[in-house]
Amino acid sequence: MLFIIGALVVVFSVAGGYIMHGGVLGVLWQPSEFIIILGAALGAFLIANSMHLVKETGKRLPRAIFGQATSQKLYLDLLSLLFDIFNKARREGMMSIEADIEVPAESGLFTQYPAILKDDRIVEFLTDNLRIMTTSNLAPHEIEAMIDEEIETQMHELSEPAHAMHRVADGLPGFGIVAAILGIVITMQKLGGPPDELGKSVAAALVGTFVGIFIAYGFVGPVSNRLQEVADAEIKMFECIKAAIVATANGLPPQLAVEFARKTLFSGDRPSFSELDEHIRSR
Repeated sequence: MLFIIGALVVVFSVAGGYIMHGGVLGVLWQPSEFIIILGAALGAFLIANSMHLVKETGKRLPRAIFGQATSQKLYLDLLSLLFDIFNKARREGMMSIEADIEVPAESGLFTQYPAILKDDRIVEFLTDNLRIMTTSNLAPHEIEAMIDEEIETQMHELSEPAHAMHRVADGLPGFGIVAAILGIVITMQKLGGPPDELGKSVAAALVGTFVGIFIAYGFVGPVSNRLQEVADAEIKMFECIKAAIVATANGLPPQLAVEFARKTLFSGDRPSFSELDEHIRSR
């Protein structure tokens, strides 16, 4: 919602100021300039990135534009799931959760939290590290070091769409200049013709520079920042899981392990202690 409001503010502020200064909006409508700039930007994006990254960027763009899927409700579900898993392991032994982590889709614990179960990346991260806890004798600090390495890799992958869009934003002003130069070339061909035709050609060329800069700083740059925010929110889920696993490996009870996990969350998304306690009890 904020993205849409912000986009409207950008458009109406620029267009309104232009009109107030005596400008005519029709002059800015130069389809050929848009084709040159946006087409070249799209082509450069495809050249610079793998098909996997192109698809991943397309998948994440709706979340950046319309809002993050990661919410306080999702964090509550994750913390409750962690409590359920470690509570069962404490009562019945670590091997009791083996069936749950081998086939999460058929687990009585995981199926209570369908929103978590739909996120394959989170489920894989959680089950892989729980499997290591149940099948190895690694010390807590060794488990923590291993999880840190995985989180760093995940952060790199999740941030790539934001970096890709940022590179597009950096290139758009340059493509605007390309469109402007081509417009000037066309204008030079019209030298000696009617002055009003020359004026229109120069105006069209300048619109190319304007469009490249306007789209770069008004839209694509902010979208890249939003993509990074989405990635940061997802990484918080990994850090949350890590904190609970390391605390459990150090012998802390489920209540404290989940509290360690809760403390890793950003203050705007972090449920209070009482909210988490109530949510766990309601399950």
